[in-house]
Amino acid sequence: MRVFITGGTGAIGRHAVPALLAAGHTVTALARTPGKAAALAGQGAAPVTVSLFDREALASAFAGHDAVVNLASAIPPMSRFMSAGAQRQNNRVRVEGSAAVVDAALAAGVDRVVQESVSMVYRDQGARWIDEDAPVDHYPMTRGNFAAESSAHRFGREGGGAGVVLRFGWFYGPGAAHSEQMYAQARRHVGMVLGHPDGYVSSIHLADAAEAVVAALGAAAGTYNVVDDEPLTKREYAHALARAADTRLWLTVPGRAAYLFGHRLTSLTRSLRVSNARFRAATGWAPRYPSAREGWPATAAVLAA
Repeated sequence: MRVFITGGTGAIGRHAVPALLAAGHTVTALARTPGKAAALAGQGAAPVTVSLFDREALASAFAGHDAVVNLASAIPPMSRFMSAGAQRQNNRVRVEGSAAVVDAALAAGVDRVVQESVSMVYRDQGARWIDEDAPVDHYPMTRGNFAAESSAHRFGREGGGAGVVLRFGWFYGPGAAHSEQMYAQARRHVGMVLGHPDGYVSSIHLADAAEAVVAALGAAAGTYNVVDDEPLTKREYAHALARAADTRLWLTVPGRAAYLFGHRLTSLTRSLRVSNARFRAATGWAPRYPSAREGWPATAAVLAA
């Protein structure tokens, strides 16, 4: 396929571009700066400098492509995660940017749109497994995700072809700023536990997220959870990271005190034991790292190099 990708230099994108190329696809990628264009070209993609919000320019860039993969986001690092200003920028990318991408894809006659979303949209389900039919929660930080999902589904309704939404788990791996921050904290014997330590966190290594993007090019239209096979409790996750960092935790923070931040941390404090069964059945995809127990050692090996 000829694939156009936005967000190709982001956390997932920098893994997805080489994965798409390795699978035999021809990749064009949006680049906002000369430096990012050079990085994409170095991977083997054809960079195009165009605004994510310029529908006409996007439609021209999309012409002749079979699929558009929209991974564009502006997720702030952990140090600014609760900043209203930082979240507004991310919402603009999710709401306005995703709408522009779909409008342009329709105008260009693209057959498929793959849209990034997150599994943190689900309601807290304790230890119960969560599939794609589980109830979702429209708290403030999900506004952009639901808007992006709606745009992808609109692509299918308006005759564009297949709109595929990938609800990724809490991704981690080389190139994710928050992963590097958490690894550095663990090296100082501090682990991050947000909410109840027995609550579940559903994660996904960036390399596995990238392979899911490739697999989504053959998936039927719909919404899919992309997480690893074994969600860990937050206590287990923190200790898996500590073992990968070859250290022991002396302190875990902020624990249940994170609830005091209300909706600003809701996406990270709830318990989400998310299932990937539907996506596995639809595509044959399987994560290289079944859980963070295997994925964090691989990440630590890169970060420590």
